[in-house]
Amino acid sequence: MDRAAAVLFADAAEAAGVRRFVVVSAMGADREPPAGTDPVFAAYLRAKGAADAEVRSRPGLDWTVLRPGRLTDEPGTGLVALGTSTGRGDVTRDDVAAVLVALLDEPRTAGGTLELIGGTVPVDEAVRAAAEG
Repeated sequence: MDRAAAVLFADAAEAAGVRRFVVVSAMGADREPPAGTDPVFAAYLRAKGAADAEVRSRPGLDWTVLRPGRLTDEPGTGLVALGTSTGRGDVTRDDVAAVLVALLDEPRTAGGTLELIGGTVPVDEAVRAAAEG
């Protein structure tokens, strides 16, 4: 979802009285892309960063920003690494979806930005640890 769509979605959540809001972002969206980055991907990262900033600025939302690593189509493992900084790595789309569901049910992650890659910790345990972190 690009910046404009994320803003519209946040507007709709606030208008509907929905407080819990989880954004799927991208690793590297919080800084300028390195020199030599493909221009299309650089624009994507900048848009993700702008969307993240817009969502973070809304006091009416209990937001969490999730920044997964490189997405793969393999079946999910249910095992991840989740934290404020994980380093680069791959993660299955299935595992991203499982983490999103778990984050929605864990309000203590509100106000945080988390990175996600494949790992060795079960999803529920990883989300609980991030919330306590």
